Amino acid sequence: MLPAFSIVIPCFNEEARIGQTLRLTLDYLATNAPESELIVVNDGSTDATGGIAREELKSAQVATRLLENFPNRGKGAAVRSGLLAARTPIGLFSDADLSTPLEETPKLIEPIANGEVDIAFGSRALDRSLIGVHQPWQREQAGRIFNLLVRLATGLPFWDTQCGFKAFRLETCLPVLETARIEGFAFDVELLYLAHRAGLRIREIPVSWNHAEGSKVSFFRDSLSMLREVITLRGST
Repeated sequence: MLPAFSIVIPCFNEEARIGQTLRLTLDYLATNAPESELIVVNDGSTDATGGIAREELKSAQVATRLLENFPNRGKGAAVRSGLLAARTPIGLFSDADLSTPLEETPKLIEPIANGEVDIAFGSRALDRSLIGVHQPWQREQAGRIFNLLVRLATGLPFWDTQCGFKAFRLETCLPVLETARIEGFAFDVELLYLAHRAGLRIREIPVSWNHAEGSKVSFFRDSLSMLREVITLRGST
């Protein structure tokens, strides 16, 4: 059994898969960490995401909450609001597509519970043999370039800051969560940058991962926006 933790799932216009995602997550928690909680953050969806989530949470065997952000504020804002609302010592966020299988959860939760680290996050870059379904070639190469630029711009020693599977010792990370300001997709970089600067113990951990169609990241528009945010990060913090 895993210790109690809060899993945060941010979602924006995910009506096609949020039901299945929540059923799988609730089953996993009921079996492996029944004292845990599931926090769903509906980030201003304009489809049926909120209603579907509400129905799925009604029959849950673990503690659940549905938070609503209106209008849409961005993934960073959704993740932070979920983590700040958590009622357990450890918070983990996962993308709504479950690209990293829930079975990888112990890899992140256990080092924090054992007092080894303050932040543990999944990485596709440390062991690419764990990638089952790859992204399209163009997107995968762009991701590698982005992470190289992140290392150059911030001095962070990590190889994959963008995998949507990260866990936090919430008491220790509270100042970081409260200080962070980026609301878009580069929020991961900001959290890791602030935590690294604060001297927190951070561990990048190889995890299994599978590409899922339906990404909300626009290849060109969001990539350029993320790069601008990363480049200005060092001078603004």
